[in-house]
Amino acid sequence: MSAKLIVGLGNPGPKYQGTRHNAGFMVLDRLASEAGIPVTRKTFSGLYGEGTFQGERLLLLKPQTFMNLSGRSVAEALRFHKLALSDLVIIHDDLDIPFGRVKLKAGGGHGGHNGLRSLMQELGGGQFVRLRIGVGRPLHGDVADYVLTNFSREEQSGLDRLLDGMVGLLAMLVREGLPKTMSLCNNRDFLEGP
Repeated sequence: MSAKLIVGLGNPGPKYQGTRHNAGFMVLDRLASEAGIPVTRKTFSGLYGEGTFQGERLLLLKPQTFMNLSGRSVAEALRFHKLALSDLVIIHDDLDIPFGRVKLKAGGGHGGHNGLRSLMQELGGGQFVRLRIGVGRPLHGDVADYVLTNFSREEQSGLDRLLDGMVGLLAMLVREGLPKTMSLCNNRDFLEGP
């Protein structure tokens, strides 16, 4: 049975738990909870779990290397399971997408995202699927500081709905494939409901 390696990007430790940069961890945690797959095993320089969801075999990983070294953890897991880049789904925050929206795509550059930069260096390319979660861009100030702040109170009120939407999107992705999921999900506002 083929498998998908689904990786949420973030920074380990309580200090970073609710921050925008940890949107990938938040989505992975929600997926793990829905799928009944505990992500608690310490391996691949991360926290890891595997199981079946929607009839598909999923390998779930939260690198514990800090964002800018995420590629090490992912490369270890891919090599161990002998998976191709096309079997990899990376969930990460994106400053260029407004909060409440997501973009799903395959391939592309790193756009200044340190986690993606590390992945592309370690994996030798960027031909993997990305689920980009909009965290918006600050009007003023440094983006590096901004991504390490918590979601605003207003954003937090919509976060549960957004995370549930992401789990639905990932379920569709593993079941139906990328083109169909992209056509239904890209540019949709997940805070407005279905």
